[in-house]
Amino acid sequence: MYLNCHSYYSLRFGTFSEIELLEMAQRSGVSQLALTDINNTSACLNFVRKAPDYGIKPILGIDFRKGSEQLFVGLARDNKGFEELNAFLSHFSHKKQALPDEALFLENTFIIYPFEKVLLSEKTSFGSNEFIGISIENLRRLPFSKYRLDKERLVVQQPVTFRNKRDFNAHRLLRAIDNNTLLSKLQHTEQGNPKEKMWPMEELLQAYAEFPHIIENTRQLMDSCEIHFDFGKDRISQNLQVFSESKERDFRILCQLCKEGLPKRYSNPNDTVRDRLKRELEVIKKMDFVSYFLINHDIVSFATQKGYFHVGRGSGANSIVAYIIGITDVDPIELDLYFERFINPFRASPPDFDIDFSWKERDEVTAYIFDRFPNTALLATYNTFKYRATVRELGKVFGLPKEEIDSLSSGHYRPSSLNEIQGLVLKYGKLIQGFPNHLSVHSAGILILDRPIHYYSATDLPPKGFPTVQFDMIIAEDAGIFKFDILGQRGLAKIKDALEIIRENRPEIPPIDITEVEKFKRDENINLLLSQGKAIGAYYIESPAMRGLMKKLKVSDYLGLVAASSVIRPGVSSSGMKTEYIRRHREPERRKDANPILAKVMPETYGIMVYQEDVLKVAHEFAGLDLGEADVLRRGMSGKFRSREEFTAVENKFRSNCKQRGYSDALVNEVWEQISSFAGYAFAKGHSASYAVESYQSLYLKCYFPLEFMVAVLNNGGGFYSSEHYIQEARMCGGIINPPCINHSDHPNRINGKNIYLGFGYLKNLEKLVVQRLLTERQINGMFRSLDDFIDRVLISIEQLSILIRIGAFRFTGKAKTDLLWQAIFKLKASKNRNINPLLFRPKHKKFELPEFEHNWLYDAYDQMELLGFPLHDYFRLISGEPESNLKANDMPDYVGKPMLLYGILVNTRFNTTKHKKNMRLSTFIDREGQYFDAVHFTDVVDKYPLHGRGVYACYGKVTEEFGHFSMTVIWSKKMPLKPDPRSPDEPTLGQPFNKTAKRKEIRS
Repeated sequence: MYLNCHSYYSLRFGTFSEIELLEMAQRSGVSQLALTDINNTSACLNFVRKAPDYGIKPILGIDFRKGSEQLFVGLARDNKGFEELNAFLSHFSHKKQALPDEALFLENTFIIYPFEKVLLSEKTSFGSNEFIGISIENLRRLPFSKYRLDKERLVVQQPVTFRNKRDFNAHRLLRAIDNNTLLSKLQHTEQGNPKEKMWPMEELLQAYAEFPHIIENTRQLMDSCEIHFDFGKDRISQNLQVFSESKERDFRILCQLCKEGLPKRYSNPNDTVRDRLKRELEVIKKMDFVSYFLINHDIVSFATQKGYFHVGRGSGANSIVAYIIGITDVDPIELDLYFERFINPFRASPPDFDIDFSWKERDEVTAYIFDRFPNTALLATYNTFKYRATVRELGKVFGLPKEEIDSLSSGHYRPSSLNEIQGLVLKYGKLIQGFPNHLSVHSAGILILDRPIHYYSATDLPPKGFPTVQFDMIIAEDAGIFKFDILGQRGLAKIKDALEIIRENRPEIPPIDITEVEKFKRDENINLLLSQGKAIGAYYIESPAMRGLMKKLKVSDYLGLVAASSVIRPGVSSSGMKTEYIRRHREPERRKDANPILAKVMPETYGIMVYQEDVLKVAHEFAGLDLGEADVLRRGMSGKFRSREEFTAVENKFRSNCKQRGYSDALVNEVWEQISSFAGYAFAKGHSASYAVESYQSLYLKCYFPLEFMVAVLNNGGGFYSSEHYIQEARMCGGIINPPCINHSDHPNRINGKNIYLGFGYLKNLEKLVVQRLLTERQINGMFRSLDDFIDRVLISIEQLSILIRIGAFRFTGKAKTDLLWQAIFKLKASKNRNINPLLFRPKHKKFELPEFEHNWLYDAYDQMELLGFPLHDYFRLISGEPESNLKANDMPDYVGKPMLLYGILVNTRFNTTKHKKNMRLSTFIDREGQYFDAVHFTDVVDKYPLHGRGVYACYGKVTEEFGHFSMTVIWSKKMPLKPDPRSPDEPTLGQPFNKTAKRKEIRS
């Protein structure tokens, strides 16, 4: 009898989940139930999936609203009707148009107009599929309305939005947030009716007892609705099943691609290769995944034709078919990749292919996919109300000042110090915490389906312009909808840009084939960089933790890097397996400590679980689970799993099997703890190997073309570190760093020989229009000869010109900045009414005689800090006073277990939380010679000696050593003060070219 029910996917309106709605309906004796969220279908598939568990027949629909005004409710007669409703809603959503007051005729749907709206509009004409909804509250007015005579058109429309007063309070908070208003000023018209509750069936039927025709009409309507989707074991793939005109032809195409690609990957394929290829093709055909492979190949082929780089990773990298046809670049034979992790007869879902493209090219690849395949959409994800967002939103709703909101949202407050309103914010925040807030786009997921997208969901049209469904990947997989992962990353863009920069800066170099990874793997110089952790700028391996790990493991080859790429993951680290792996790697005698069975299962990693497929191996070979059950364990620990009952059953079987095999409880618990602590965070081995291929390509460029590579890194937004640090790294590689120059700089950075000219993009206060004018004029009419020449050719204000002068963009003139600034002021003031049109004749410029102004390197350094955000001069030269120690990072081995005083420039710092929920800080510095050292502020000193941004710090602490890697446990630290700002307040300040805060002080450079 309930045709108009809302879940909390009626965003910022509903107050409980679709599961809680079903639980409430079961308690109320309801046997049929319609879910009709407001302009949203996010919960529909899961509602259909779970309804049978509660003995309820599901019906799907949409509550169409204009703002808070209910227009009508649409109910799907069947799956086709659901598709019609989704298409109808999506049409208006995509066009950003308001919904019409009356529904269009949708053949396979029922339309229910609320009684109040019918009364207001005095609607007289109704379609054969249209009804009038009567709520319990409407029953008092119905006898006095002419519509009482239209008996066959009246149905029960008792909306369900709340369970109790608590829900209504949460609803009011959500409505205030949605309207961006104080709770006290929330309009009643923006709120639902507190009487929108579910009555027990007996009471509901009693309420309509005088109108039995309404009950009968409603029952007939609901009986005629039937919606069905397959889930779980009964599901079949909804992805595009046929790539060409038939499945048979698809398989012939795949076999032909393998035949053509085999000699390119294996010049002399042996029986192992041929057997593996044959076995994979058989399983791919049997599992009906042929079109999945062909679609991925089609996407990669398009990118290759366009000259776009890609990296194929994920579990699909375990496949020799994927390797041969070019989806991935990882040889599964070389790496002994576990075929069953990629695909096994128990696995209903296709393998994961995460295909990375450059962040600059990903949108074009996505657009191709949407043009190439008709039934395509992006996958959604839900942004929920988390603690910080909840407190911020409710703080505004309750009218708290910003400072109090900041304090509450940070979590740093004493409960005893809270005032009444602050207490209410925290109290009521618990009502909505975890609710979906708004829909967003999944970072990578694209759906390519057999049926139209609207068969499953309505779609939105986010800013990038690609239709996006309203459900997430978890329910998608439950329904047999499997995503294609198309990602964008900066590492590939750095590689591609570096190759272009090398061609321009070093035209004498023969063309570089960056795909010669096998050659790179054998290069001693590249492997030396790995073992020394000198990987700044290289994709995935440049972080302090990764560089430290590579030194501890003495990584000096490709396989070592593959292992390190997975060992660094949180699960391996937190379980203690990382430390044990390093020990067994460095100390062969220690490998004997491994359990013999585990050592046999995982000989390459010394009996330690490092890769995701190790979970499968251990569950299958150690505990005797079949591959399907083993995959349940792997998925169950990944956080992307629904059936906890199924997972618990497999865990019980794991333990039971181990007991039958005679393993001790201690061993079983140890192995289980390892699995549970790391499975969700580990990489598949093929995934790590794919990353390692890209890392080797980056390292090749870093090794042989370091300056061009660092310019490419900077031009793609850097990476783990700040732009300032990459500039420092370029300097360490022999680059000459030049501030922006009007004759040599562009918006990005440029290189000429060893000279790197910083781009105008670093000057945050320089207007884009000025840069555009400057570059266009230079391109058309050549380089600028002088300040006068620049002023004649580029329309610019004194404020903008002063930025260019102060950063040294006119240093080619050989004149001091102070002189140029005065000249600029006089010349621009003398030509206030400048014509922006080109001049036929150059004007004669008056030469102003100016006194000599004091200027030295320190003036430049402070201008650079103000305009760029960092100095181009050595920080050690900027500090006031002499360091009290000349020790360097290379001296740390002599001080193990002893205190030492080191001075270093802060490169990177981050907080970690201890198991006691206290903060500690991990930091990386570089010393005067550019050598790195790591320092740890433990909980007893972290607050006592805070770090305040970039600069030189004196770090005093005890040196520790772990596997040949040295670090410092800080006892105290302090930031060194800089020399005073020498810029004079007496000189021109138009446009704030100078900082007035410092007194003049003469410092000789």
